[in-house]
Amino acid sequence: MSAAAENLPELTLGRVFTDWGIDPVPFVITVWVAGLYLLGVRAMRRRGDRWPVGRTVAFVAVGMGAFLFATASGLARYDTTLLSAHMVQHMILSMVVPLALALGAPVTLALRTLPRRPRRWLLAVLHSRFATVLSFAPLAFTLYVVSPWALYFSPWYEASLRSAYVHEVMHVHLVLVGSLFFWPLMGLDPVPGRVSWPFRLLLVMLTLPFHAFLGVTIMGQSTLIAGDWYRGLREGPMASWLPDAMADQHLAGGILWAAGDLIGVLFFGVLFTQWVRSSMAEARREDRRLDLLDARAGADSARSRDG
Repeated sequence: MSAAAENLPELTLGRVFTDWGIDPVPFVITVWVAGLYLLGVRAMRRRGDRWPVGRTVAFVAVGMGAFLFATASGLARYDTTLLSAHMVQHMILSMVVPLALALGAPVTLALRTLPRRPRRWLLAVLHSRFATVLSFAPLAFTLYVVSPWALYFSPWYEASLRSAYVHEVMHVHLVLVGSLFFWPLMGLDPVPGRVSWPFRLLLVMLTLPFHAFLGVTIMGQSTLIAGDWYRGLREGPMASWLPDAMADQHLAGGILWAAGDLIGVLFFGVLFTQWVRSSMAEARREDRRLDLLDARAGADSARSRDG
């Protein structure tokens, strides 16, 4: 898909799911990333090791599937025509895709299946100062909450509408920044930046007001975001069906607010459940340790009486 304007028919829910096109860059990324993951799963199974099916489904079907949907479906065809369509795409790329990819634990899979030399390279990257700094939780949080403001209140967004190259960079940027924030919080992979459970929950809670505030700000704007671009579209052949640009911007802000809060609350629930399970597992381990100590003490006491 080119970032240039097209003469498109009116957007309907049916076209979102049926009007697909192959955009070379995201398509190649999807095929390579999903293919490498599946090769890793195959290598695990061939040597008799088990890899959870849920992780494969999360990474390949949900994560990379959502990435392909956001960049190749009918939604992608209209992402330069309607700000509301772009906002749905934004939330998929910045939240749904990173969360699903993190649930797939690809770093763990790679460490278990890569040959010795590539595995050493991956470990060197994970332990590098660059990775440690980039995944530092406060920095990742700042990048995650500031990036949308920088996107929508700078020339970058309109540039992404006019340039196919900038458009693709924006897609990759949304996924990468989301991954930097969510991956350490999920805690399944041995990546830098992992923090304690209470701090993970706090960081997730802190994202909620930022999404809400940005959404409300966009809804309340009296200035049209990328105004020259969207006004120009309404002077062309699509003027007969395009909604009022300010009304579409209001809808986009509402989508950002509602979707950000919904996904954030769901992720908070997932993290809280994991924390409870981790605490219960730790309690069981501690009980077993204490039982073993009691058994040893009883055995020592019995031997002392017998002696």
